[in-house]
Amino acid sequence: MKFNVATLLSAASLLAGSAMADSYPWERLEKDNSVLVILDLQEGLYQLARDWDATLYKQSMMAHASLATVFDIPVIMSTSAETGPNGPLPHEILTLYPPTTPLIKRQGEVNAWDNPSFASAIRATNRTQIILAGIVTDVCTAFLARSLRAEGYSVWANLEASGTTTKEIREITNDALIRSGVNVVSLFAIVCDLMRDWRNTPGAKELIPWLDRYLPAYGMVARAHKAAVEGGEVQPGEDFLDE
Repeated sequence: MKFNVATLLSAASLLAGSAMADSYPWERLEKDNSVLVILDLQEGLYQLARDWDATLYKQSMMAHASLATVFDIPVIMSTSAETGPNGPLPHEILTLYPPTTPLIKRQGEVNAWDNPSFASAIRATNRTQIILAGIVTDVCTAFLARSLRAEGYSVWANLEASGTTTKEIREITNDALIRSGVNVVSLFAIVCDLMRDWRNTPGAKELIPWLDRYLPAYGMVARAHKAAVEGGEVQPGEDFLDE
């Protein structure tokens, strides 16, 4: 029987850290205490995000970057050596927010927390919950997430919007982050925790169009319901489905 070494290591690390991970109390995201970090989602680095389908990953990047447009939370963007092969942030991300939005252009620091301007921008928000994603998962996302945890911040790492070179590296990295108390979660989990109740503002009125654009699987649920209400009819056999 053959085993994939990386998969075995991932499983072993997950089992070893399960008790530690469970020792962190569940904390809910608060939109009045959250900050969105757009970290190194750069055009050059995008090519290293090979653990996801390329089209799906671009959608996930844009969804992460646009979270603050619907929840009105502070945004901090940062790039790493963007005048070199890493490239800039995509124009579509830069134009989501006003020119006054903090954009920390790191010239050498691998870990964003090592850049004084970035650390100051985080502290200046006076918020303690950080939502982040970056390329690559095992360096940009992981280094910053661990540094923020060491400084006492709570961290939500958007699983779908961070990318790296292999699925095995992604799995091992996320296992390690979970053990350090980082919340590794999906985009939909972030959205639902920030919203809390479909009757809130932002709620269904604001989120359903946003989800239709950035999470079409849920958008199609809403579209199907709308179509059924406006022009649908029960098909033969469907009238027995609830019996």
